[in-house]
Amino acid sequence: MRSQPPARPRDPLGWTALLVALFALLAGWRLTTPSQPFFDEVHYLPAARALLDLSRIANPEHPPLGKLLIAGGMAVFGDNALGWRVMPWAAGVLTLWAFTRALWFASLSRFASLTGGVLAAAGFPLLVQTRIAMLDVFMLAGVICALWMCAGAIRQPETGRRRMALAGVALGCAMAAKWNAIPVAVLPGLAFAAVRLRACGWHGFTTRRGPPVPGIRLAEAALWLGLVPLLVYAACFLPYWFVEVGALRGWGGLVEQHRHMLALQHQTLPPHPYQSRWWEWVGDWRGIWYLYEPVDGAQRGVLLVGNPLVHLPALAALGWCLWAGVRGRADALAVAVLYGASMALWVVTEKNVQFFYHYALPGLFATAALALALDTLWQRGWRVVLAVPAGAVALLAWFWPVLTAAALDGVNGYRWYAWVDGWL
Repeated sequence: MRSQPPARPRDPLGWTALLVALFALLAGWRLTTPSQPFFDEVHYLPAARALLDLSRIANPEHPPLGKLLIAGGMAVFGDNALGWRVMPWAAGVLTLWAFTRALWFASLSRFASLTGGVLAAAGFPLLVQTRIAMLDVFMLAGVICALWMCAGAIRQPETGRRRMALAGVALGCAMAAKWNAIPVAVLPGLAFAAVRLRACGWHGFTTRRGPPVPGIRLAEAALWLGLVPLLVYAACFLPYWFVEVGALRGWGGLVEQHRHMLALQHQTLPPHPYQSRWWEWVGDWRGIWYLYEPVDGAQRGVLLVGNPLVHLPALAALGWCLWAGVRGRADALAVAVLYGASMALWVVTEKNVQFFYHYALPGLFATAALALALDTLWQRGWRVVLAVPAGAVALLAWFWPVLTAAALDGVNGYRWYAWVDGWL
């Protein structure tokens, strides 16, 4: 009797597309409400306008790519609420797509991929950041797209060169949107070197054979994952050479610009009523009201917190990922390391004013950890785990009005959503 080939899991591409399309519709609902700038849009919109007319370098403490993309939306759709937010919306939708694809290639599990997508869409921060003209969502899109490409290169080595090149471009774009990406951006190249050298010893420096991507030498990986990101990052500063006031002059001007950026990042800022620290993000204790005022004919609010049915179980899942990773499960180890690297920046930084939105990237890695942990239980027959994504979607529906600036029931409408003092 001829033996049967091992069953291959089916790629949930169609279901993924449906999920992401639904998220795109939900995130685009009332995208132009409020019709006036709110929260940090008041910083980034003037900076985008300055780049659009090449008048000056505004908001110099951050790299230019996110502001350039916002300016692109304004150039196409006008200097209005749609023009301000259409590019963040597109970046958020891309982030969810890349997140589910990265989970698929990392785990080869339909359940992990789709459940992770549901949890990310229902987790609150990605939805809120997709609907506001800030820089963070562009950084998220770059990082998660790079990880999607890297995971795909490992699973499909025949596409490895193309995917690694795209990963390098995405990493450069992530850093050029916000420096928060840097601790994660260095990991793909380091991981490639560590895996190759561990498998091949000293021959790993020259051979094309061996993991993680057969057919790619270590030197070529350094090109795609090291040099290309830096070149892309530098290229995003090209508009600064053409502004009317304060234009850069040569490479020395670029170096001086980065010294200025670094100084601005380390300046002591005045206290902010919604500032918080990393342990408050982890515990979901301190949120931010991006908006709470009468606007567009009604009392409206936008609240950034973590969905408790995603945010809190994910902490236990991260512990499991670390344990499973040490015991040899590569996808779980990758998620734990990515979370640790993205959090380390905020644990050691001297920046005196920090906010919950800085947890957006670590929060996505925590969500991936939860998806992998639930998948392990699902494979063991624990169908009850469906209660977690179902409950997360139910809370999304409950908090929907203050995630999307819907009309509230008067000035006290917040009371239905401020479950703890830190959410006031």
